[in-house]
Amino acid sequence: MTQWTSTVGAAQLARQLRSQQARPTGPGCRKPPAYRALADGVRLLVLEGRVPVAARLPAERELALALSVSRTTVAAAYEALRAEGFLESRRGAGSWTAVPAGNPLPARGLEPLPPESLGSMIDLGCAALPAPEPWLTRAVQGALEELPPYAHTHGDYPAGLPALRQMLADRYTALGIPTMPEQIMVTTGAMGAIDAICHLFAGRGERIAVESPSYANILQLMRETGARLVPVAMEEGIGGWDMNRWRQVLRDAAPRLAYVVADFHNPTGALADEQQRRDLVEAARSAGTVLVVDETMNELRLDADIDMPRRVCAFDPAGSTVLTVGSASKAFWAGMRIGWVRAAPDVIRSLVAARAYADMGTPVLEQLAINWLLGTGGWEQAVEVRRSQARENRDALVAAVRRELPDWEFAVPRGGLTLWVRTGGLSGSRLAVAGERVGVRVPSGPRFGVDGAFEGYVRLPFTVSGPVADEAAVRLAAAVDLVRSGAGVGADTPRSFVA
Repeated sequence: MTQWTSTVGAAQLARQLRSQQARPTGPGCRKPPAYRALADGVRLLVLEGRVPVAARLPAERELALALSVSRTTVAAAYEALRAEGFLESRRGAGSWTAVPAGNPLPARGLEPLPPESLGSMIDLGCAALPAPEPWLTRAVQGALEELPPYAHTHGDYPAGLPALRQMLADRYTALGIPTMPEQIMVTTGAMGAIDAICHLFAGRGERIAVESPSYANILQLMRETGARLVPVAMEEGIGGWDMNRWRQVLRDAAPRLAYVVADFHNPTGALADEQQRRDLVEAARSAGTVLVVDETMNELRLDADIDMPRRVCAFDPAGSTVLTVGSASKAFWAGMRIGWVRAAPDVIRSLVAARAYADMGTPVLEQLAINWLLGTGGWEQAVEVRRSQARENRDALVAAVRRELPDWEFAVPRGGLTLWVRTGGLSGSRLAVAGERVGVRVPSGPRFGVDGAFEGYVRLPFTVSGPVADEAAVRLAAAVDLVRSGAGVGADTPRSFVA
């Protein structure tokens, strides 16, 4: 059985290795032997997620030609990587990347803070803001006024309240994407939507292509359904999607599903342009892959001069290839667990039928609250407040991190709720452990990767501002000092939720 799920060409790998040569090295570092430098370069690409785990590497002769080095150098580098557990090989199947067990450190867990810690710990684990008032109160009051007729029914609406399904369909139609209520299923948050999709389309052992990095909770959800995740590396910075990689993975791995966050990607903040969206839909259609598009960040454009591209489903209006997932949780409030799926009517019918054996339906009162917001204009007003909060927080956090941690690298996103930060060569997992010792909680990079990638990253959300943002950066700098001194590593690494 073939062990690799994607292929990295010799020219592509050579370009990625050469791009590392421009990065600064530590003072006093001696130049390593050529084979050692090559092995270290490949290992770093794997740990940063730029080369996926289980990716087939080029043959020794091909890579030697691409790098203009001897085949002996490449052979020695591959042997070093095998000895370290970063490469596996089998005669006739080639060599593919791996991550050794126990290396790097496990990702730091972020269980909810106990109430007694709320005043002393700065929590950067959750990319969610407090409820926007007075719109939450008004929405609940409006929902209560609409509730009496529904209270005389059984209250189970597996597809969602008809009024809310119609409202969501009308909003897509107003965007130039004709949609019927029969193409909408209301779910308990976006997580509920994606869980239902995975159980319907991707049984145990099925492959799902995912961006690398990607949203931590969705990756864990997919793992627990028994799916085999196939990572597709994002371009560095906020450039987003490398369509050559996507076409190659969809062709070679033939995944049943592909999951993408095209609008202000979590965690990088990247925004896919219109051509990338068109190309991705065409590639998925050609491969027979169902494309799941997470639109939960779509409303959170933070810079006023952004021309938002058309929704991905605009390039598949019938919903035969693209399943769109939306949610009120990020744009409005995480405590309002309302999500939805837009797809072809037959897909919606299948999802609804399968749901009868899961959660039966989404709470009626919350559906009525969102329907009230969408129907009265309260949604637009609340979202504008949310954008203003997130913009202020982003600018404060960026300024504080640049001042206190000048060697940390990141691209400032123009929307979304997260900053994806390279930590100057330090372990993100160790920083997460040390951070709790100095009063700041931060999720480490490997939570957002597959099989241990992104050890040199952390994710910072736009949830604090002003003096709190300044203090968070000061505490992160203190965590850096602990890690550099060797005093910041702990063994306790619980597994839990990162929003």
